[in-house]
Amino acid sequence: MEMITTSSLGLFIGLLMGLTGAGGGIVAVPALVYFLHLSIAEAGPIALMAIASSAGIGALIAYRNKTLRYKAALLIGLAGLTTAPFGLWLAHQVPNRPLAALFGLILIGISMHFFLKKIFGEDGAKSKPNNNAICQLNNTTGKLSWTKPCFVTLLSVGAVSGFLSGLLGVGGGFVIVPALRRYTNLETNSIISASLGVMAIIAIGSAGISAFAGTLNLPIAILFSVGAIIGLLISRQFSQNLNPLRIQQIFASFTFLVGMYMLYKSFLNI
Repeated sequence: MEMITTSSLGLFIGLLMGLTGAGGGIVAVPALVYFLHLSIAEAGPIALMAIASSAGIGALIAYRNKTLRYKAALLIGLAGLTTAPFGLWLAHQVPNRPLAALFGLILIGISMHFFLKKIFGEDGAKSKPNNNAICQLNNTTGKLSWTKPCFVTLLSVGAVSGFLSGLLGVGGGFVIVPALRRYTNLETNSIISASLGVMAIIAIGSAGISAFAGTLNLPIAILFSVGAIIGLLISRQFSQNLNPLRIQQIFASFTFLVGMYMLYKSFLNI
C-alpha cells in the first residue's frame, strides 16, 4: 500500500511541475510529511531527488524545443548549489515544528502572491514580457544581454532558491518563476523551462549531498521519483492547450489550503 501511495504522490507532483514550473517542489514535502508521516528533514532529500529527475527531463525537453535559456539556468543553478548545503545543514539543526510553521507561511505567501500580483497575464494566454526588466533580450541576437546588474540579480535569485531548496527540500521554482517574471522580459514558456533547468541543477546537487551524508531514504525516493517523471511527461502533452492563468489560480488555492493545514498542524502535534 505504501508503494502505491508513494508512486501516486510522485505522479501528482510531476503533473504540477509540468503545468506550473513552480508547484511540484513546494507541494512535494507536505505530501510526504502528511501521507508517509516523515519529518521535513527526512522528506526534503526525497523531494529533491524527485525534482532532480523530473525537472531534468523537463529541461531536456525544453532544450530540444529551444525554449530553455540554458546560460541563465546554469548561472542561477550554480549559485544555488553554493548555498544549498547551508540549507541542508540547518534543516537538521532546527526542530520539525518551526520548519513546518515556516513552510506553511511560505505556502500561504506564495498563494497570495499568485492572486494579488498575477504573475501570469489576465488574458490567460502568454503574458506580456516585462519591457522594463533588468535582464533584457537582445532584439538582434534573441539572447539575454549580460549586463552587470542582470548578472548580479540572477546570481542572487539562485542563492536564495538554493538555500530554501536545502532547508525545506523544495526545488526553488516558487522563487525562480516570479523572479524571472519580474527581472527578465522572457515569455512564459521560457520562464517555466528555465525554472525546470535551475531546479534540476540545484536538486541534483542537494540530493547528491544528502545521499552521501546518508540522509536519503533511497527506496522511497526511487518510487516517488518514477511517479514524478511519469506525471511530468503526461502534463507536457497537454499543458499547451490549458489556460495558464486558470492553472495558477487553482494551484494558488490548493497551496493556500495546504499552507493553512501545515500551520494548524504545527501548533498542535506534528
